[in-house]
Amino acid sequence: MCSQPVPQEPLRRVVVTGGTHGNEMSGVYLARHWLRTPVELQRPSFSAVPVLANPAATAVCRRYTGCDLNRVFTNTFLISRATPDEPYEVTRARELNQLLGPKNSSQAFDFLFDLHNTTANMGTCFILNATDIFALHLCHCLQMQNSEPPSRVLVHNMSEDETYSLDSVAKHGMTMELGPQPQGVLRADLFSRMRSLVASALDFIELFNKGTAFPAFEMEVYRVLDCVNFPHTKDGDLAGMVHPQLQDRDFEPLQPGAPIFQMFSGEDVLYEGDSTVYPVFINEAAYYEKNIAFLKSEKITVSIPALPELTPSPTPLT
Repeated sequence: MCSQPVPQEPLRRVVVTGGTHGNEMSGVYLARHWLRTPVELQRPSFSAVPVLANPAATAVCRRYTGCDLNRVFTNTFLISRATPDEPYEVTRARELNQLLGPKNSSQAFDFLFDLHNTTANMGTCFILNATDIFALHLCHCLQMQNSEPPSRVLVHNMSEDETYSLDSVAKHGMTMELGPQPQGVLRADLFSRMRSLVASALDFIELFNKGTAFPAFEMEVYRVLDCVNFPHTKDGDLAGMVHPQLQDRDFEPLQPGAPIFQMFSGEDVLYEGDSTVYPVFINEAAYYEKNIAFLKSEKITVSIPALPELTPSPTPLT
């Protein structure tokens, strides 16, 4: 898949969104704070805009009110005709697309940071499209500056037409996913870490805008493969749970033959794959409704080309 073009001009229009899921509290309260006091988001060459993505869901502290907002930024939803009975989140997605996009257009915001929490033991994780070279450079910089605790990069390969998350509305973007944090709970350590990461990310954009060049590098990333569903009875009830030997071991290797589920009947269910994978979002609370126990990923090393310094615009002749 071809890489996205790197920016040829300074990034002036940057947005930070929180509350895409209304019960993931770090982003909710950072967005609310910045809406009242935006000075933290200001840099000499640009000022990032804070947005509370899903006001209706945050008001009731629920992931969503009608459907998952972070799954409806596809062309199918964004260009379809509005109907009286459509979920609130579909309407809100169109509003955000008009505010921050339109998606895949030259008028879209230059960069979008979407702030999330997970109940899984993911630590600090950056999620982005594997083709976004600029975002990969930004993630690498964050990893170098914030080595403790370590942060991981989780990538997916989707075309512009296939992407469905809020960050895909902008020209470049990424999700910051911090955990573990229960739904509806605000942890001071994760709140502070997310705040610091956003500040460092904005500093990187400022450096780029000032003409800093960033060299090529190699980095370890985790590429999403597919999901593993929970076991169920013939009647559709849950028949087992994530095995204790797998619980909380996000990003750790899962070998063929290792236990992944502990059935209520007492027996273990083993992983039947033919190669080592790296589970992520293990036992994520929000995924129970989707029947997903965890996602499988593979660990790979990728070579990222250099990010050249911006070429100054020519001075107009007088």
